[in-house]
Amino acid sequence: MAEAFPALGADHERFIAAQHVFFVATSPLAADGFVNLSPKGLGTFAVLDATTVAYLDLTGSGVETIAHLRENGRIVIMFCAFEGPPKIVRLYGRGEVLTPESPDFAGLRPRFPDLPGVRSIIRVRVSRVAESCGYGVPRFVYEGERTQLPAWSERKGPDGVRQYQAQKNRTALGGLPGLPGDD
Repeated sequence: MAEAFPALGADHERFIAAQHVFFVATSPLAADGFVNLSPKGLGTFAVLDATTVAYLDLTGSGVETIAHLRENGRIVIMFCAFEGPPKIVRLYGRGEVLTPESPDFAGLRPRFPDLPGVRSIIRVRVSRVAESCGYGVPRFVYEGERTQLPAWSERKGPDGVRQYQAQKNRTALGGLPGLPGDD
C-alpha cells in the first residue's frame, strides 16, 4: 500500500541511511527531450532536514541532471531496498545546482565524503515523500563500492577534470546548457 507524506520522518531517514544506492530522475520541459535517470552511490547522499536533502554530484560523462534542474527544477530521488524488508521511498521536489562558486557550497561540502572530481552539490527542497512496498525489487547482497570513478578523477587531477568538464559537460542531450564555462 503506497503512502505519501509532506516531509521525511525518522523512519524514512533511517531507511535512506541504510541504502547503498539511489536513483535520480529529471526531465527537460521539451516534449521530445530525453528523460534522465542516474544511479548514484559512494555515500554521497545527505538528509539536511525533514524537507531538504542533498547529494554530492561527481563528474560524469553527461550533465543532464544539472541542465534539467537549471531549466525547470523538477527532480525525483528514489531509494529501494535490495536487502532486508522490501520498500521503496521516492522524494519529489525542486532541485538546485550548487557549484563550488555558489555561496552555500562551502557550508554543505563537509557533509559529504572527500572524493575527487566533485562537480556540484544538488540540493533538493522535498515537497512529497512517497513510500511503497517494493515487492517487485530483487534482492541483492552488497559487496562494496566501485572505485573506478574516484580513481579516474585522481588520475586526471583537478586540471584534467576541469578540462573534461569543459569538453563534455557544457551541454546536455538536446542542447540545454550544463556547466558554465569560460567563453
